[in-house]
Amino acid sequence: MHPRVSRVLKALIILLLALLLASQTLVIPEVARITAIRNPDVAQLEVPGIIGAVVFIALIEVTLVCIWFLLSLVQEGRIFRVEAFRYVDIILGALIAAGAIILVSYIVIVGSRAVSLSLSLLAVLGIVVSAALALLVVVLRGLLRKALELEQDMSEVV
Repeated sequence: MHPRVSRVLKALIILLLALLLASQTLVIPEVARITAIRNPDVAQLEVPGIIGAVVFIALIEVTLVCIWFLLSLVQEGRIFRVEAFRYVDIILGALIAAGAIILVSYIVIVGSRAVSLSLSLLAVLGIVVSAALALLVVVLRGLLRKALELEQDMSEVV
């Protein structure tokens, strides 16, 4: 990977992390507060909603940090090492946890009778996307394992 591409990706990760942190601290609590005021029938979901959204975004932040470390391994020419699997496994766990948060949040919303068709579609979309991304990471993890095996075989030959 060209060093310039890696630097641009890392700069974008820093920008994304800053925006996500601002969302966690400023946007989410304010949106939850306004929603609770405008819809008093679901005001009891304000705090659980904030917690769920902040944790969901934290999972995205964890994923971005793992991508940062994987990029560093690529830059150093060490991506085909066992340590790369730790970051891939964390990303996989974050995707599964994100899907679980979406599912639990949807169940809570259904239980409070605040569900709508658009919310149902978004929940299904979120669950399907998180499952698809998790399966993609599983495939990529398998490719990384195969590449690691091939590199080890090549180093034995040389």
